[in-house]
Amino acid sequence: MQKVLVTGGAGFIGSNFCNINQGKFEITALDNLFLGDERNLDKTIKFIKGDACKTEDLNKVGPVDYVVHLAGTSSAPMFMGDGLVKGYVNSIESFLTVLEWARKNSVKKVVYASTSSLYGNNPLPLTETQHVTPLNHYAVTKQVYEHAGACYNKVYPDMDIIGFRFMSVYGPNEEAKGEFANLVSQFCWDMGRGLSPVIYGDGSQTRDFTNVKDVVQGLTLAIETDKKLGADVFNIGTGKGTSLNDIATALEKAFANGVKATYINNPVKEGYVRGQHADISKIQKVLGYEAKVKLEEGIMEQVKNIRMDRIRKTSSDALR
Repeated sequence: MQKVLVTGGAGFIGSNFCNINQGKFEITALDNLFLGDERNLDKTIKFIKGDACKTEDLNKVGPVDYVVHLAGTSSAPMFMGDGLVKGYVNSIESFLTVLEWARKNSVKKVVYASTSSLYGNNPLPLTETQHVTPLNHYAVTKQVYEHAGACYNKVYPDMDIIGFRFMSVYGPNEEAKGEFANLVSQFCWDMGRGLSPVIYGDGSQTRDFTNVKDVVQGLTLAIETDKKLGADVFNIGTGKGTSLNDIATALEKAFANGVKATYINNPVKEGYVRGQHADISKIQKVLGYEAKVKLEEGIMEQVKNIRMDRIRKTSSDALR
């Protein structure tokens, strides 16, 4: 059985990857639990509390065939205020440390998280060939990932280093991210408390809301393919935009508790993304990916499995 290390393995996307693929791969989850929770993981999964920035912690894992790198500073609000320098250091140091560790340990592929935030307000649909100019510090670090991965692969071409520009990912196991969680989770937690989620503007702004199961599908396809991918980068999304009004309607239906959204003037004056949806033709053609989870189905599942007792301090203004 192929061995896979998942950094950030107890976090939102990492734990879903581990749980879905347990039995298909022999998985080790490494996480420092800053934004993760060991309870997210199936009890059969090997867990190591450790930091992807530290080679000595990576060495505890032992030999693996593949690395899924999901550790590091994971959202734009984490770079605000005193978090700016620490956010850059943690993000970039973890990526480069993992690449160097992987090279020295003959890892076949490193699959990592990039972000759709690179696109800003580019014309829709968002394609991998578009010129990107990051609008925030978080996106800058992901652009560093992509460029560093490409340079690294030129020098060490035996190891594929594959990036995925995640759209707006939602699903279970996000409680430990607290105020840094996706809008769907923020709205879900508000409505679970009987509070009205707050929407900026008229709610017509769109995001490519993608269920975490489909993200896991894309990452898994990249590991399993026999194609040589080099340092390629792929969008992962559904290929369509969904408005915040549609999200609110789906949550109102799922909760059926009478709570409705509140609308306020948008306080964000610069760099606000009005629309987002991915062109997913490349990942479809190269990896055979197809988004499978319908929005209402995914939201209904999230509401059904809500765990209010695990939610860290949140602010529903965090990711509008």
